[in-house]
Amino acid sequence: MNDQKNPGGAHVAVAKGKPSVALLVTCLVDLFRPAVGFAAVKLLEDAGYEVEVPEQGCCGQPNYNNGDRQGARAMARGTIERFSGYDYVVVPSGSCAGMLRIHYPALFEPGSKDQQQAEDLARRTYELTSFLYDIAGVTEVQAQLSATATYHDGCAGLREMRVRDQPRALLASVGGLEIAELSEPEVCCGFGGTFCVKYPDVSDRITEKKIADIRNTGADYLLAGDLGCLLTIGGKLLRDGSTITACHVAEVLAGMAEADSDAND
Repeated sequence: MNDQKNPGGAHVAVAKGKPSVALLVTCLVDLFRPAVGFAAVKLLEDAGYEVEVPEQGCCGQPNYNNGDRQGARAMARGTIERFSGYDYVVVPSGSCAGMLRIHYPALFEPGSKDQQQAEDLARRTYELTSFLYDIAGVTEVQAQLSATATYHDGCAGLREMRVRDQPRALLASVGGLEIAELSEPEVCCGFGGTFCVKYPDVSDRITEKKIADIRNTGADYLLAGDLGCLLTIGGKLLRDGSTITACHVAEVLAGMAEADSDAND
């Protein structure tokens, strides 16, 4: 996934007549599970888009969550600049998408140029499954996965980005896949950004309750749209010796789940 900016800094236009799509990979995907980024690119390309991945850094969410507004503003300005000129910015993370969509405009003085630019980026920013289903009009994928999966709704994706039905609608088209709903799919997994660092004991108890709910479904896979949730839940599943695989929804929709699962065995 290469940067496609010219030496002058302007973004190279994609094929004439096609909307331009930039992927915000996110720090966790880049550092811990790059396969999610490649799955996202495949899904967007299959939907008919040409995808660019600009050089990028952190969106500033950790700073924002810890009260460092100055640091968050500096990171926001960098993100706004790097993702200018694209018709859409797509993010395989409800929390990072929520940072751009909801919190960037609130970082800056009302009516300022910075706020106007932040609001422009916010209007163009979508969580991945929401973009595919609501904007690109994708209603089915060609993936296959003979398994039972359950889906966890990440807090930011559900409450900030209104992502709930879109991933389930797309997963319903995956051949051989059965969805077993959690009894409380919308309850926090215990990650909460830096919450799990500040309050590890509380976080662990929340995760234990989530895992009990997951086990009760009999699912082979735990799916979600935020890698933070998946690292938290998947890490505890692994430590507990569970055979349940924690997997990003993009990997399943792109037909990459089984290969990625085998690689981690």
